[in-house]
Amino acid sequence: MKIKKMRADLQALVFLLPFLIVYGLFTIWPMIKGVEMTFYKWTLIKKMDFVGLDNFRKVLQDREVWEAIWHSTFFVFLSTPTMIILAILLAMIANRKSSLQKFYRIIFFIPSVLSVAVAAYLGLFVFQPYTGFVNSVLHLVQLLPQNSEIFWLTETGLAWVVITVITLWWTVGFNFILYLSAMQEIPDEIYEAARLDGASDNQIFWRITLPYLKPLTKTITMLQIIASYKVFMQIYVITGGGPLDQTRPIIQLIYQTGFKNNNLGYAATMSYILFVILLVLSALQYWMTNRKGAEN
Repeated sequence: MKIKKMRADLQALVFLLPFLIVYGLFTIWPMIKGVEMTFYKWTLIKKMDFVGLDNFRKVLQDREVWEAIWHSTFFVFLSTPTMIILAILLAMIANRKSSLQKFYRIIFFIPSVLSVAVAAYLGLFVFQPYTGFVNSVLHLVQLLPQNSEIFWLTETGLAWVVITVITLWWTVGFNFILYLSAMQEIPDEIYEAARLDGASDNQIFWRITLPYLKPLTKTITMLQIIASYKVFMQIYVITGGGPLDQTRPIIQLIYQTGFKNNNLGYAATMSYILFVILLVLSALQYWMTNRKGAEN
């Protein structure tokens, strides 16, 4: 019996070995090299001087780094709650039995198949002043005078609105599908029993649907926070981090430091600072989830 188990384990290891090799080569080894880079002055050409913890000390005192982290955090606050609310609303619409049910599901999911570059350039086209779709519509319905324009991309507050809207439009499809699948798992008998007891649609939503979606919402919240902290391409294409670096996220600063300023060691240090932030947030969310589960 023991020999059979060892043989089965060996066979499993043989099948897993190609994945483990690729994973180790392209994930584990770069992480190890990244840690090494934080202790050196490292350029695109070669490893240079050993600087010890100087890169970490510099990061902690670098105002640009903390401003970029705040911009990423601000985007998390903007995108995460609205993403969850929007995904639930779209899932509710697509879950209702109607002749347009398939149409809703296709339309809500289609943007998520686009690449981030395509979505960002579409957003850039839609919100351009003078020739952009949004300003043209506002002119058409006379909400905006013909001799004035809204400069969506050059005013900090409006730029954040544009970035958030484009991100929601592009990424909501994935979360929408998750919520739709979860709603379809709720037994119809529960809804029927609630209606027989005289429950209204609002009561059914708050007392039945949302509690069933709670575990999924916790997972989506954490995934969305991590994804929002890693935002880069749509901001880089739409505003370039402007105006005056007021929308520049930490990932863009890491990219500029490493590949434009030729300082990979310092960029790697910023990357691991972001890694620690995400690790703490993930641990906090895991602890809160387990604590609430134990209390229940």
